[in-house]
Amino acid sequence: MAEIIDDRILPVAPSVDYSEVGIFRIGLKISHLRLILAIEEHGQISAAADALSISQPAASRMLGEIENILKAPLCARVARGVELTQYGKALARRARTIFLELRETAREINELKTGSGGSVSLGSVTGPALNLAVPAIRQVSTAYPGIEINIQIENSNVLVRELQAARHDFVIGRIPDDLNPRLFNLVEIGAEDVCLIVRAGHPLLEKDVIVPADLPGYDWVFQPQGTLLRRAVEDSFLSAGVPLPATIINTSSIILTISIVRNTNAVAPVARDVANLIAGDDSQAGHIRVLPITFDIQIRPYSLITAKGRALPPSAKLLYDLIMKQSTA
Repeated sequence: MAEIIDDRILPVAPSVDYSEVGIFRIGLKISHLRLILAIEEHGQISAAADALSISQPAASRMLGEIENILKAPLCARVARGVELTQYGKALARRARTIFLELRETAREINELKTGSGGSVSLGSVTGPALNLAVPAIRQVSTAYPGIEINIQIENSNVLVRELQAARHDFVIGRIPDDLNPRLFNLVEIGAEDVCLIVRAGHPLLEKDVIVPADLPGYDWVFQPQGTLLRRAVEDSFLSAGVPLPATIINTSSIILTISIVRNTNAVAPVARDVANLIAGDDSQAGHIRVLPITFDIQIRPYSLITAKGRALPPSAKLLYDLIMKQSTA
């Protein structure tokens, strides 16, 4: 029997009892697993090679090695690169679990060696990071001073992929539309109000209220394309029948966003909790104001998100539960 994948005719070998042979004993390596995960993430062999700091020919040879070892085609060409076959997806899914277990092993050994109280890796979008994560972190740090907490503030597109790659224990955000929600556990914990900020003295502040037609003539600072906040703002323009802004600066950095806004006539959408922190004469961010808009910017509620089938270690479960409690307080 043979199988045609990507114009290649590959033999379909009889099934191998890997439980007896041992998948690593027949030649599979950790570097092979890293390559499969990189191909899954980037969708191109060249981009996967760059991510692993190897050449594209070396990555292609390594892919051939894996297919030869497993006697199965792992990739197929598509319009924009490659995608994993059912065999490749199965290997990638198991590879993530393997790397997670290795990470947890290193974490546990380090905690035993140092006598520390554990470590947590959390990702969050900006608003709930301020009003939920920070108070919970303060509680944990006070009660368990040995815990090490790592937190990444980013948009949901980045955070959920980091979670999928086992680089976070859990995240606070939203599942991107292009990811399968069945891969995750979600607990909805809050809504995020969005507002628009400008510098003090901005021409728009001369108006009592701002309507969508007042906005396209100014520069805008947006999160990258495809992010949920950006799409929500763009939808509000389209719903009002006004053109999208012509000049756009893309950044996911809230610090850079604030710097651009305070030094130009640019407008930026941010979470209301962020605006409350930075707006006002006494703000160290410097004279940022919230525009009095007459329309709502709708964005999906955010959730506590974990990877399905992956148990939280005790230190992460402690912070997760405190954030959950904080959301219902």
